[in-house]
Amino acid sequence: MDRFDAAILDAIQTNNRLTAEALSKLVFLSPDSCRKRLARLRADGYIAADIAVLDPGKLGRGLLVIVEVALTSERPADLDRFREKMKAAPEVMQCYYITGNSDFLLILSASDMADYEAFTRRYFFAEENIMKFRTSVVMDRVKMGFTIPLPCVEAGSEA
Repeated sequence: MDRFDAAILDAIQTNNRLTAEALSKLVFLSPDSCRKRLARLRADGYIAADIAVLDPGKLGRGLLVIVEVALTSERPADLDRFREKMKAAPEVMQCYYITGNSDFLLILSASDMADYEAFTRRYFFAEENIMKFRTSVVMDRVKMGFTIPLPCVEAGSEA
């Protein structure tokens, strides 16, 4: 990856709908070169997904909840079973297997507290391998995104 690839990745992190023509003006390459580089970056796995970030509030799911989950057993089969349940749960927006006092950190959306309580009954209270869970309700989305700083894009740096 060179500085042009990094500049392309930096630009599409905040707007993945940029055309090759628009990208070319930002990164100082021809549109054709931008198209080829984007195709290669996708093929090489640098771009994991092209997604739209939706506003949960506008969709009736404005209650955002962060949940720490501790399992009773951390055997690989038990960890995998919990992972698969969280992958399949539509309410779960993000799920991380973490170190520390908990095993997993979840970020999920709910329509209201009753909806979240129903989620806990389905996925936590009905599961014998859940030792405990701790819930924090998001009061304000101060910053939300998936951008990754790319140091080789900073002014004056070379790849």
